[in-house]
Amino acid sequence: MIHFKESMLKLITETSSNLPPDVRRAIGKSIDNETPKTQASLALQTVAINIDMAADGVAPICQDTGMPTFEIKTPAGTNQIKMKKDIEEAIAEATKQGKLRPNSVDSLTGKNSGNNLGPGTPVIHFEQWEKDEIEVRLLLKGGGCENMNAQYSLPAALDHLGRADRNIDGVKKCILHAIWKAQGYGCSIGAIGVGIGGDRTSGYSLAKNQLFRSLDDINPNPELANLEMTIVEQANKLGIGTMGFGGKSTLIGCKIGAYNRLPASFFVSVAYDCWAFRRLGVVIDSAGKINRWLYKDDSPTIKMAKAESLPLTGREISLTTPLSVTQVRALKVGDVVLLNGEMHTGRDSLHHHLMSHDSPVDLKGGIIYHCGPVALKKEDKWFMNAAGPTTSIREEPYQGDVIKKFGLRGVIGKGGMGPKTLAALKEFGAVYFHAIGGAAQYYSKCITEVTGVDLMEFGVPEAMWHLKVKDFPVIVTMDAHGNSLHAEIEKTSASELAKNA
Repeated sequence: MIHFKESMLKLITETSSNLPPDVRRAIGKSIDNETPKTQASLALQTVAINIDMAADGVAPICQDTGMPTFEIKTPAGTNQIKMKKDIEEAIAEATKQGKLRPNSVDSLTGKNSGNNLGPGTPVIHFEQWEKDEIEVRLLLKGGGCENMNAQYSLPAALDHLGRADRNIDGVKKCILHAIWKAQGYGCSIGAIGVGIGGDRTSGYSLAKNQLFRSLDDINPNPELANLEMTIVEQANKLGIGTMGFGGKSTLIGCKIGAYNRLPASFFVSVAYDCWAFRRLGVVIDSAGKINRWLYKDDSPTIKMAKAESLPLTGREISLTTPLSVTQVRALKVGDVVLLNGEMHTGRDSLHHHLMSHDSPVDLKGGIIYHCGPVALKKEDKWFMNAAGPTTSIREEPYQGDVIKKFGLRGVIGKGGMGPKTLAALKEFGAVYFHAIGGAAQYYSKCITEVTGVDLMEFGVPEAMWHLKVKDFPVIVTMDAHGNSLHAEIEKTSASELAKNA
């Protein structure tokens, strides 16, 4: 199959940059249903613009291009060894072109391979079937939503829901509990795959495999079909909303499968995926060329955004770094802010590093952006090919100390942070700015210049990038007065969750 590698590069590129029609329809429905002029509505409008920008520019929808997972069906006698080699070469080329972020990290040394290859990366599952054609399906599932996966062993005692027994009601409680725990960390509005039964390994595999189903299919098992619809309805009553801002839409899909189990075991496994639900597939002919696409239809691509830019109300607050304590303490939860000036990216490796080292640059009055970008270099100049926020809660053990040590006035991320950071914001005069998770193209266009980079030994996603930005839109969700929108939504959604006890 001389064209197979080329076809895999096309599949990877299209999956990274263009959401399939079923996902677009589901997001569009959420946009139409949301209350106008709310934080959730603003987030969904940003999502819509970002989807269009990514497709038009053939660039990553989200900077976290995830763990590439291939499900492949082949006729007997197919050379799977050669296919695997071609896929790995296509993955490396897609990474070089900036269609994928280098995401493969050695778990022992912390070193990034730089090409998305290494033990266990990418994930490739082969299965033989009786057809004469080859089918390849690809899922790109990011780390933020991957961290929101959950597995329950029934019977179990669940917060706000009481006892979950070994029956359908117990399964429902587990699924709703997993959605509630995810809050905004997994970039809601989200979709979930669920595996009932199996062992711990096969249960998770079954759950993730459900994400290869179309969002608008109907489960052939009537009991599971009814449960899928019930979960979506109940999840959207929790009031978690887009990015955890509150709102009418929290979930765009639920797909459930069931395996037999051991008498002693009853597992419920949940695979959470974000709104950037990147999943496509192709059917390959004998020469390795793409014969047809899966998940697509003949209708034109659905344009998501009603406008090319966010509609401004005139109430936005424009700020330029460095920020003063007075400026920061004047902000309150719910304020929409347009940031200008310089900011610096920083994720897990940087925060750990800053606990025992000086910063490469002066951070007093500055902002750290929780972001692991897709960065490319033209000649001697870096630019951002995708630069959305990463999940902030991972930095909770460090953030308060870093704010105190370096005099930070702002932190940008997604999903919010915990009580230790909230206390530091209040004591030292800083705020948490929430960016829209997954909106990597939208935010990359707000970056006017990459002025430098430090600590490249950590790898591209974990390095400290120095950026100049213009009208970078964020929402204050944790202020310098001890208020947290995230804590409030978690509390109110818990009350709604308890109605399912």
